[in-house]
Amino acid sequence: MQIIINGEKKTINGSTTLAGLLNELNIDTQRVAVELNMSIIDKSDYSNTILKDNDSLEIVSFIGGGAIG
Repeated sequence: MQIIINGEKKTINGSTTLAGLLNELNIDTQRVAVELNMSIIDKSDYSNTILKDNDSLEIVSFIGGGAIG
């Protein structure tokens, strides 16, 4: 199955959930926001969201930081 992750085509084996994909990619679900086909997915729905061929995902990671000086 082909999906697009952050603008790059990826091939994944078989059907999987969003939570399964994030786990496979070693992405901490607590530190990301995910948009699936232009809709933000609530974290509580990650395990219920089944990915389909040609889905488009944008995965954004949160990074902490602060002001200098």
